[in-house]
Amino acid sequence: EVQLVESGGGLVQAGGSLRLSCAASGFTFENYTIGWVRQAPGKGLEWVSSTKAGSGITSYADSVEGRFTISRDNTHYNTMYLQMNSLTPEDTGVYYCAANRYDVKPDPSQYTHWGPGTQVTVAS
Repeated sequence: EVQLVESGGGLVQAGGSLRLSCAASGFTFENYTIGWVRQAPGKGLEWVSSTKAGSGITSYADSVEGRFTISRDNTHYNTMYLQMNSLTPEDTGVYYCAANRYDVKPDPSQYTHWGPGTQVTVAS
């Protein structure tokens, strides 16, 4: 069974940093495209970043480019990370780890497996 579990969310002041983690199990991690999707209060899902299976090529939404860094550990730990710097109140929301067996477009609807999410709150 594919399982994804996020951690690392919390409350931070604007300009601060957080590092989110996503622990994966139940599938061959390195063969999946893994991404982060967020949902701000009262808004829809927004794709944030992803890393492709195999190549590890990374992509970012314009809103986080240069501030967020995605990485993955395909070794024993099967973990993905999202380092978030220079946070603003607009980054507030629930952050989800998501996966798909294939290379997918930067669209939340493309992902087939999801974690329960972790709350990130950025205070102004």
